[in-house]
Amino acid sequence: MIRINLLEQARPKPTRKAVPLGATLPAILVLVAFAFAVLVLAVTYFQMDKDLGKEHERIKQLRAEKTDLERVKLEVEAFENEKKILQQRVSVIEQLQRDRRGGQELLDTVANTVSRTENLWLTSMVRKGNALSIDGSAASLNSVANFITQLKRSGYFQKIEIKDAKQDEKSTAIQTFTFQLSADIAPPQPVTAVPAATSTSRPAPAPAKKG
Repeated sequence: MIRINLLEQARPKPTRKAVPLGATLPAILVLVAFAFAVLVLAVTYFQMDKDLGKEHERIKQLRAEKTDLERVKLEVEAFENEKKILQQRVSVIEQLQRDRRGGQELLDTVANTVSRTENLWLTSMVRKGNALSIDGSAASLNSVANFITQLKRSGYFQKIEIKDAKQDEKSTAIQTFTFQLSADIAPPQPVTAVPAATSTSRPAPAPAKKG
């Protein structure tokens, strides 16, 4: 059976229970803190990303500078090698010129020394750098000693040492002695002329007047 409500009485509405503010405050604070943390992380991330980009640019610049420095270093090393080679060539040329001039001077000095020594002649003379080896023969040991004295007096040699001196058994007709000696070549340094002291000229006295 169907019932009709003719009185049109209003149905009671469901009532909502009020939530106290103290219960929602912690949730709000949590959300605010979370939002602040996210904001801080976002700012930090963008700042770090910016700094990272600067560091990448700095690394790129440093690598370019390193490449330039390595290129300059290679150029300097190549220049130093060329300089060393040129210095060696110059040293060789200077040494050849000294040897060429010193060879004639050496021969002249030895020839003059032999000419001042009686009854002595040379059979060989070998030069290795500044070391000189001399072989010769003489009529007596006194001649060999005089020859050594003349070498010392020339001022062209130093550290003169007699290696061997003995009678030549092959020569039976006349008594001769063979000798070997060594010396170091030390050409005398050119003497710089000392300028003569200039005498101060005094003015000549004036002639006396006749009265």
